[in-house]
Amino acid sequence: MFIGDVVCAIIERDGRFLIARRSAGRHLARKWEFPGGKVEVGESEAEALDRELMEELGVRVEIVERLTPVEHSYSDRSLRLIAFRCRIVSGEPDSGEHEELRWIEIGEAGDFDFPEADLPVLAEYRQKTVAAYPRKLQR
Repeated sequence: MFIGDVVCAIIERDGRFLIARRSAGRHLARKWEFPGGKVEVGESEAEALDRELMEELGVRVEIVERLTPVEHSYSDRSLRLIAFRCRIVSGEPDSGEHEELRWIEIGEAGDFDFPEADLPVLAEYRQKTVAAYPRKLQR
């Protein structure tokens, strides 16, 4: 079953980015992800990202860059994941429906269990981060 386009935010601050842990009882429970959600009918990607981040975290962001969309199929669903590098312009992230939030550096990403669809996003982001912060430890 194709669930459609899903947007997510790589929210950056001080050389780190925000990840959120999915709650127990949900699809991909307890995995770490980039906050976001489904694009609703009639919404642009940016509108969906803005709505989802307000609902999930209570923040507004500015988009810095759109990354390459990823098409992925799990055993029970498929989706097109569209990631955006972002910066917070108002609000402070609140975990809301997530179990936990963490600010991490790209070198720490391998210590967290991400959904399969997020892995190509993480790889592209790692390449961009290495170029921007070559002195940081890249594990």
